[in-house]
Amino acid sequence: MGIEVNFEGKIALVTGASSGLGARFAKVLAQAGAQVVLASRRIERLKELRAEIEADGGAAHVVALDVTDYASIKSAIAHAETEAGQIDILVNNSGVSTTQRLVDVTPEDYSFVMDTNLRGAFFVAQETAKRMIARAKGDPKKQHRIINIASVAGLRVLPQIGVYCMSKAGVVQMTKAMAVEWGKYGINTNAICPGYISTEINEDYFASEQGRKLIDMLPRRRPGKPEDLDGLLLLLAGEDSHFINGAVISADDGMTAM
Repeated sequence: MGIEVNFEGKIALVTGASSGLGARFAKVLAQAGAQVVLASRRIERLKELRAEIEADGGAAHVVALDVTDYASIKSAIAHAETEAGQIDILVNNSGVSTTQRLVDVTPEDYSFVMDTNLRGAFFVAQETAKRMIARAKGDPKKQHRIINIASVAGLRVLPQIGVYCMSKAGVVQMTKAMAVEWGKYGINTNAICPGYISTEINEDYFASEQGRKLIDMLPRRRPGKPEDLDGLLLLLAGEDSHFINGAVISADDGMTAM
């Protein structure tokens, strides 16, 4: 007995794929056999990632997507399905943050975070789900997967990023609402809540004095690596997760257990 990881014939859309966790998610799914659709605003970075995936024997497509623009969302998902085929897996990963005290948050700061992390994530999932639901009505056995990337910040308040925490808490509740409403159509919607993960975006911070102090406060005094999420991603994206729906799973090395 064992879990087979084979995504051949599957189409996976990964948002925020131009760097960090999104790029890693796309590579992992491509290595498992999926055709991946890479989506973000930074097209040149996506083209570089597509070249890497193809050099490793995978298949990838590139679409421009600004999750803060509703028209862009609709256009990108239509383009993705025209280019690659019907989307089986959505990894809803786009996210931004600001660092400041709540009393210093401006309306522009608030909109910057919420429009990407919550509003954008919702409408990407909604537009994808509309197509998934239409297919499920024609084929009740059809299975789809939506994986929302939340954060431990959606489960506990972290200092200086209060608005980000609020946005990711919204993603947690959004995931549960989607699971309840869309589960009958064979769509399993779950959320991954990563802890502190070292990527090219924050590795300089973790190397700084303030970053090292933060690491010393973690349960095992280490940040995670993008590859630490590989197993969870593959589980939730695969057929073996058919009984996992509405789950909010921390991958934080014990941080939320403290």
